[in-house]
Amino acid sequence: MSPRLGYGTNGLTDLRLDDALGLLADLGYDGVGLTLDHMHLDPLAADLPDRTRRVARRLGELGLDVTVETGARYVLDPRRKHGPTLLDPDPEGRAARIELLVTAVRVAADLGAHAVHCFSGVTPEGTDPDTAWKRLKEAMCPVLEAADAAGIPLAVEPEPGHLVSRLADFHRLRHLLGDPEPLGLTLDIGHCQCLETASPADCVREAAPWLCHVQIEDMRRGVHEHLPFGEGEIDFPPVLDALVAIGYRGLTVVELPRHSHAGPEMARRSMEFLRAAGERA
Repeated sequence: MSPRLGYGTNGLTDLRLDDALGLLADLGYDGVGLTLDHMHLDPLAADLPDRTRRVARRLGELGLDVTVETGARYVLDPRRKHGPTLLDPDPEGRAARIELLVTAVRVAADLGAHAVHCFSGVTPEGTDPDTAWKRLKEAMCPVLEAADAAGIPLAVEPEPGHLVSRLADFHRLRHLLGDPEPLGLTLDIGHCQCLETASPADCVREAAPWLCHVQIEDMRRGVHEHLPFGEGEIDFPPVLDALVAIGYRGLTVVELPRHSHAGPEMARRSMEFLRAAGERA
């Protein structure tokens, strides 16, 4: 047994989606973390259902599994990175993000994806914590309803600098929402190294009951910078061993969004590194 590896399309933005998927299949990846964005599968396109059907056929031809990711930088607002979020002071802004996530759930169902990834967003300036948590709880409800109806887990990612930034924040959200069945966790291994007091391998074990999606890259303590493998501080064999030990069978997706300029080479090197690390686990 070994983790089922994927690569994020946000690290392959200079490639056409068909070419990116073909590359990953040729390199031996089990799947893809598909970020909904204008350069690949645009969630705002009028012909999204047709495009989604074509992508589903391509995934099937190549034997690739998929997770739908929603971390595109400017998909909703060309001037605000990741904006608007579920915490936006403007109700219309929150509604736009909610609609994007509901669309992501529909796309995931049509693709046969095993999860939809999302995040809370940064607390807006001038917003007190109680208000931020209230907004997040209210905004999550319609998305969770859609996820429940589609049978697709909604996997929230703790993200450095966001309202939900650590595992403890995920558990706070889970309890606020009443521990709903569709709510799961995206665990980013680099973020564990960056912020959590426990080791990344221990974070995997702690997260096991809720784990629906994993992102992986190297990182240094206290610095939120996604690094190619071997350029940070993470000891990967214990992490991969922990993923196998807990029985996680979703995708473990390489997350290198700032390395698209060298995407094909990064994908090749990442696969070689993780295979070697798995052999040492």
